[in-house]
Amino acid sequence: MSWEPRSLPSQAGKTVVITGAGRGVGYFEAEQLAAAGARVILTTRGDTTALDLIRSRVPGANLEHVALELGSLASIRQAAESLRELGPIDVLINNAGKTGGVKQREVTADGLEIMVGTNAYGPFALTALLFPSITGRVVGLGSLATRLAKADLADLEQSHGTYSVSKAYAYSKHGVHAFALELDRRLRAAGSGVQSLLAHPGFALDGSASPRPGVTDRNSAGQRFGERLLRPMAHGKDRGAWPVVRAAIDPDATGGQFYGPARSVTGRPVLTTPVAQSADPAFGAAFWTLAEQATGITFDV
Repeated sequence: MSWEPRSLPSQAGKTVVITGAGRGVGYFEAEQLAAAGARVILTTRGDTTALDLIRSRVPGANLEHVALELGSLASIRQAAESLRELGPIDVLINNAGKTGGVKQREVTADGLEIMVGTNAYGPFALTALLFPSITGRVVGLGSLATRLAKADLADLEQSHGTYSVSKAYAYSKHGVHAFALELDRRLRAAGSGVQSLLAHPGFALDGSASPRPGVTDRNSAGQRFGERLLRPMAHGKDRGAWPVVRAAIDPDATGGQFYGPARSVTGRPVLTTPVAQSADPAFGAAFWTLAEQATGITFDV
C-alpha cells in the first residue's frame, strides 16, 4: 500500500518503547506515534521535557517515562526491569545513540569503547533483556555512515593502533545493522512472530525541523550556524523520523527490511538496501558473539 507519513494508521491499543526519545529524531518518533494513538514509553537519561511538550501538542497523549543510560549495563538492566513491569511491548525502537565524541578514545561505565558500547552493544543488551515482553517488532536505527568505513571485527572497539571517532561511529552502526539483520534471521529460524527491521533518518537536522522549544533549540550558536549552511542538502529531524515510524508500524513491512529517505539523505520513507558487509550473515553471527561477550548477556531467540 502507499504510505503517508502525515496520516498514520491508528495505533490505539499498541505500546511502543522508544529509547533516546528526549530530543532529535527520537522525540519526533514519539510525538508522531502518540498522535496516532499509541501508548508511548519514552526513555531518556532523565529529562522529561519531551513528555510535557508532546502532551501540549497531542491532547490525551498516553505517555510514560523510564530512565535509561545505554552506556551503562547497570542502567540497562534497571530500565529493562522497569519496562517489563509496564506490560507487553508491541514495538521496541532502539533509537538512542551517541553521535559525537572527542579525538581520544573514551569508554563506557563498563570499559567498552563508547560508540560501540552505547550504539551497538547497548541496544543488543536491552533487546535481549526485554525480548520475552516483545510481541511485535524491534527497529534498529541504522546510518549512512556504514558506507564510509568497513568495520574490523577483530578490533571493533579500536583497542589497538590510532583511534578515529568517525570510524568508531561507523563501526557502531555496522553493529546496529548486523544485530538487526541477524536478529531477523534468528527469529525466522525459530518461527517467531516477532520481526526485526532497520531504518535510517538520512541527513536530519534540528534546525530544519518544525520548532519544538526545549528539543530542537538546544544546539550551540556554532552548531546552529553550521546547520544553516547544510540546510540545502538536509531535512528536519521530524522528517528523519518518518522511515523509523514506517518500519515500526507499516502493516505491509516485514522483518529484515530497511527503510530510509527516498533520496538517500532526504525524502519520503522507502525501502533501501544495507551495505554488503553488515548484511552478511557471517558478519552478523560474529557480531552477535562479540555482543554476548562484551555485555555478558546470552541472547537465545
